[in-house]
Amino acid sequence: MSDLKGPVTVLGGGSFGTTLANLLASNGVPTTLWLRDEEQAAAMREKGENTRYLPGIKLDSRLTICSDAEAALAPAKLVFLAIPSGAFRTVLQQLGSLLVGKGLISTTKGIEQPGFLMMSQIVEQEVPGARVAVLSGPNLAREMAAGALTATVIASDDAELNAQVQAVLGCSSLRVYASSDRYGVELGGALKNVYAIISGMAAAMGVGENTRSMLITRALAEMTRFAVHMGANPMTFLGLAGVGDLIVTCTSPMSRNYQVGNALGKGLSLEESVARLGQVAEGVNTLKVLHQKSQQEQVYMPLVAGLHAIIFEQKPLTEVIGKLMSAEQKHDVEFAAFMSCTVPNKES
Repeated sequence: MSDLKGPVTVLGGGSFGTTLANLLASNGVPTTLWLRDEEQAAAMREKGENTRYLPGIKLDSRLTICSDAEAALAPAKLVFLAIPSGAFRTVLQQLGSLLVGKGLISTTKGIEQPGFLMMSQIVEQEVPGARVAVLSGPNLAREMAAGALTATVIASDDAELNAQVQAVLGCSSLRVYASSDRYGVELGGALKNVYAIISGMAAAMGVGENTRSMLITRALAEMTRFAVHMGANPMTFLGLAGVGDLIVTCTSPMSRNYQVGNALGKGLSLEESVARLGQVAEGVNTLKVLHQKSQQEQVYMPLVAGLHAIIFEQKPLTEVIGKLMSAEQKHDVEFAAFMSCTVPNKES
């Protein structure tokens, strides 16, 4: 087990990167948090706190914080990537030679265009031969940082890499479950951000609990329909990385995408809503990418189309809601999609 708990580095000093690094250090794992900005790194070392992204959370004294990429990455066996999707490829291109031979775990929930690429696919392109995994689940950074009980999913077809991540991250406050459906887990983490914006808008409008329940449930059906079309395992969406992540981001005011939607629902523009947040809300970019892809693939996604019409096509909210509520009433649960899952071998 000691071999599994070798040195770990987290790239990215935002709220989630800081939370992960602090949790790892608290678990007794030799951990380094790397930031591009030395001024920010120095401030965190001096104050023992990330006052910009995670104010009020004290950092473990054993956590090393630096801006020297070579020093941070040289000893690391595992590297967690907590970099916003817009900078993800650029950072990998800059650090690629230092990442060769390491286990690389993406925690970033976004999609790159052109190509409709998941972050782990970008890792494979920029660091050929890398051992790749993704981490996703109902994991609000501030709650995790405060020690609230939670669970997450580590997904890779590399069982040993999954076990390594479980060994360093698992603790009394965090359960880490393994999956082999890397694509499905990663897709779920990206898609749910779009629906969190819708949910935030609905909350600002003062809708009832019945309506919120309807939105979340139809969102699950919609994202599962798309994911299955793209080749993901539908059962993944009944777990933590699917319905679990969807519920927390669609109901918690701490969710960044929920906050953006809530501001939009109160009449602010998209620019004002994002500026008020002060952090990256991946769902805004994902909405553009997902709407384009769903049209290209001819997958029925009325919630995505409706939100896109409101934000980017300046369609009146009442018109979009009216269209949604007058759409054809189809099946509640699309069992055909779930039956497409491979039946387990009876001999296994």
